[in-house]
Amino acid sequence: MMNTLSADPLEPHLADDFHYESQWVFSGITSKQEFLDYIRPKLATIKESGFRVWAEMAEMGAYPKGPCLVLAEGEQQKLVATLLLKVAGGKIQRADLCLIPHPEAARRSGEYPT
Repeated sequence: MMNTLSADPLEPHLADDFHYESQWVFSGITSKQEFLDYIRPKLATIKESGFRVWAEMAEMGAYPKGPCLVLAEGEQQKLVATLLLKVAGGKIQRADLCLIPHPEAARRSGEYPT
């Protein structure tokens, strides 16, 4: 989604009761549709600005253990956030955007999904 600036490829992978939390936002999002309504205008704004962002597949080896994405802005090596994911039944159940754990703590893959 971040690498293409389109939520369309992500949409079928989200659970209907998908939850999204961010350390930078006061209230959480508690459904797939609410998240899509929230993220689509944000992606459009980024696209219109010409600002470059990257999302790289990664994994946390320690707590919280599991798959994640590390996000960079401006330059591929300028990591700014970690997106922790909870996957169950083949769907993304939850995503938490955070600075702690810091993205430098993740094992980076070099893979930037589109």
